[in-house]
Amino acid sequence: MKVLENAIEIDRLTTDQEKIDNVTRSITDHGNYLRKRYPILQYQNTLGASVMVFSLAGMIVTGGLYINGSIPAWGCILINALLTSFIHEIEHDLIHRLYFRKQPLAHNAMMFFCWLARPGMPSPWLRRNLHFHHHKESGTDSDVEAWITTSGSPWGLLRLLKLLDGFVFGFLNAVFAPGWRQKVRLLGKIIRLNTPFGLLYWGCWYVFLGYHLYAWLAPIMGTEAYTSAATLKLMNIVDSAVVILIAPNMIRQFCLFFISSNMHYYGDVAPRNAIQQTQVMNPWWLWPFQLFCFNFGSTHSIHHFVVRDPFYLRQMTAPYAHKVMAQAGVRFNDFGTYHRANRYCMDHSKTRSRG
Repeated sequence: MKVLENAIEIDRLTTDQEKIDNVTRSITDHGNYLRKRYPILQYQNTLGASVMVFSLAGMIVTGGLYINGSIPAWGCILINALLTSFIHEIEHDLIHRLYFRKQPLAHNAMMFFCWLARPGMPSPWLRRNLHFHHHKESGTDSDVEAWITTSGSPWGLLRLLKLLDGFVFGFLNAVFAPGWRQKVRLLGKIIRLNTPFGLLYWGCWYVFLGYHLYAWLAPIMGTEAYTSAATLKLMNIVDSAVVILIAPNMIRQFCLFFISSNMHYYGDVAPRNAIQQTQVMNPWWLWPFQLFCFNFGSTHSIHHFVVRDPFYLRQMTAPYAHKVMAQAGVRFNDFGTYHRANRYCMDHSKTRSRG
């Protein structure tokens, strides 16, 4: 009986692999067709660098306009959150060496500027190995990148907190780790991953929260909030950093992690089975989140089949790719993932598919 079950499982996986190969080939061919139809797509390095320069320049301009009082804080935050979503896509492509592959100076310079624009994240060089492993073992217990974005955790206040504050997420994991050696090891890893920019980023954020909480609570408690001239000068710098850089990245990261952690399956995924690794999430009500992570829920599944295409080409191939993926059995808008803690769960009656 066991031999028969194993034979059925092997046959199923073989069928899935054939479907995966067909999806990969079809999307690749469609990408080649688009490259021929639109010759500008041949200039991949130039396009990537142009998006990078545009996004960084945009952040600088909006920051200057905010400091000069020409635009409100909320305007600066929303514009820069959108621009940092472009930079995240550029960094993700760079991790896969899609720009300046044979020109290390230009490639690493772009990686560095991506890190500067998103200082709350570990360096892209450290993340590269984690991300490559994510592609190989997506959704399995060793997929650290998926786990970091809270995939596999039951939904509740703790998961929401982890999505809102990545540093607190890491700190809580260390605090609740079994044994002192494990706690110390995880704390050391948090410090290493956040050195140097992340420590400045999160430190600035907590100073901002602490100061404004104190200023808000003091009158309520019947005391006067005392602030020296030096403190006010420091807080002007901190407030500007939060509006121009930190708050935009907090919004971008929350939207990205919220979408990513729910479109990736985790915990009961067959190894290296791209059909089971992700779903396509593209309902209209997710657009407020999709806006700040460059339509990630709709297009990231394509990347699990075809790695070589840059982010803007995935947007162009999406209508065609979705049809091919749906035919192969990739799920669309499986909202049951919210109460299944991202388990794949073989009950297909709980999913909805769209071609």
